[in-house]
Amino acid sequence: MAHPASCTLPQTLFGVPELDQVRVGFMALTDCAPVVMASILGFDRKHGVRIVPCREASWAAVRDKLLRGELHMADMLYSMVYGVHLGIGSPRSDMAVLMGLNRNGQGITLSRRMAREGVMTPAQLGAAVRAGARRYTFAQTFPTGTHALWLSYWLASLGVNPLRDVRQIAVAPPLMVAGMRAGAMDGFCVGEPWNAAAVADEVGFTVATSQDVWPDHPEKVLGATRGFVREHPQTTRRAMAAMLEACRWIDASNGNRTVTAGTLAGASCVDSTVGTILPRILGDYADGLGGRRTDAHAMAFHAEGQVNFPWLSDGMWFLTQFRRWGLLREDPDYEAVARAVNDVELYREVASALGLCAPGEVMRSSTLIDGRVWDGSDPKAYAAGFDICARGA
Repeated sequence: MAHPASCTLPQTLFGVPELDQVRVGFMALTDCAPVVMASILGFDRKHGVRIVPCREASWAAVRDKLLRGELHMADMLYSMVYGVHLGIGSPRSDMAVLMGLNRNGQGITLSRRMAREGVMTPAQLGAAVRAGARRYTFAQTFPTGTHALWLSYWLASLGVNPLRDVRQIAVAPPLMVAGMRAGAMDGFCVGEPWNAAAVADEVGFTVATSQDVWPDHPEKVLGATRGFVREHPQTTRRAMAAMLEACRWIDASNGNRTVTAGTLAGASCVDSTVGTILPRILGDYADGLGGRRTDAHAMAFHAEGQVNFPWLSDGMWFLTQFRRWGLLREDPDYEAVARAVNDVELYREVASALGLCAPGEVMRSSTLIDGRVWDGSDPKAYAAGFDICARGA
């Protein structure tokens, strides 16, 4: 494999790293690509550290090892970082979102049984749940994780209360397809390539994507405990620089994406096939019902740095959904929490060192599947403005 990181970063750009090796946790998901490629392509060594990718069995394991110090950083579900920071369903620890690692690229899969029952579209699913023929079970990957929130938001957009009208269970990403095959669930929301694997194995079909819910939404981030960042500031900067370069490299061409898919397919990473992984990175793939989907907002890792900037409004949105679904009993100071977690100035420093421009604003505006506009301007009103929420469960 070509080695793009052939030069050595001047040692004066960042200070001397406190650690030689950085153990970075990840799950067997396509969007672990920045962690893996930073190591494989040598961007870590270019920046004076050695990234050791550590594949974990579950998101709970990622969290627990990070809190115990067995992992230094992790490729994490964005909202999971906030859950740990607030102590929701886990020990509380001050946390840091250092940078975004990808946008988009998650999916919602329904079982083939659902298709046989005549449920093949979102509207048909909403009607079937409301008709109450049976209680449907949906799986997501972690209670405070992004997949739980994409699934709940999507179901609510269909008129379904995800806390009352269906049953939800948490399942580790690599176990989703086997669980669906065994009849343990009617649908799931998970990262790729497990939606694609369900299609390839003729177990399920893609009924929606996370980018249908929120085009260009944030997904995985580089997370760490605040204590680690405080005690290892130069190691943190160098690891961030390596992964930021990897994100830029992956998005530079379809050829680079193909190389990435081939690397991820290996047994030590995702343990899948290029044919399963690559089409969903590129955004053109079979849906499992004989059709094809073309994503205008396919998985992205850099997009001129827009993916990687730790927007405060992105973090605040996850807090509004915690409030909506009863994970928070009171409104927090949304912006203050986001400022405590998202390391905006540290990201700007690292990006500038690499010659990248970071946005001047810390809020961005998006329109979600239900037509609601999110711009971070009034998070308390936004969180309280949903008819389908924990209050109605």
